[in-house]
Amino acid sequence: MSRTQRLLDLMQLLRCHRYPVAGHALAQALGISMRTLYRDIATLQQQGADIAGEAGVGYVLRPGFTLPPLMFSQQEIEALVLGMRWVSRRGDSQLAGAADNALAKIAGVLPAALREELDANTLLIGPVQAPAARDEMRVMIRDVIRQERKLAVRYRALAGEDSERTLWPFALGYFEQVQVLIAWCELRQAFRHFRLDRISQATPLAQRYPRGRRRLLKEWRESEGIH
Repeated sequence: MSRTQRLLDLMQLLRCHRYPVAGHALAQALGISMRTLYRDIATLQQQGADIAGEAGVGYVLRPGFTLPPLMFSQQEIEALVLGMRWVSRRGDSQLAGAADNALAKIAGVLPAALREELDANTLLIGPVQAPAARDEMRVMIRDVIRQERKLAVRYRALAGEDSERTLWPFALGYFEQVQVLIAWCELRQAFRHFRLDRISQATPLAQRYPRGRRRLLKEWRESEGIH
């Protein structure tokens, strides 16, 4: 294991603990000696890591700290690039722009070698058909979910009949060709799934729904048997 990777692993171990971790536990997890651990802790502190503690007491990384030159491993960069490229192809215009901006920010803080890995990444996303749902509708629905507001929609079912419904939208599912809105339906008094390309009209309402989206998501997972 390279020293850079070892420092990355040490940072990740510290991030996973809210309370001080004994030095011998860190050394054992990394497979290194206590002497090497003390040297690595000192190196991270010199580079700006806010690590509190000392030998015999334990170490803790204070919250809010990131260490740009050591932020990502090669595999993490591949995962980030692949995910951002997927969002750029399949998300709405705002999400696509955010994905591109996020990659640019990541590239700006990586050391030269890792930045080259990002630029030369060969994990690609295949072409996708343009979504049938309008871009402005997809942007609006994400905003309504964030605000936990009710949504009035006109929806066309698979059989062809139209219905007007008031929904409590709390999640969006992204699939290869369609996006699905997950919501509590006041008409059916149950959780329902709505394809965005079958929503002909959608109007945000001023009224907030009575249960927060986290609670609704939890209840929906339980109803679907998702853990």
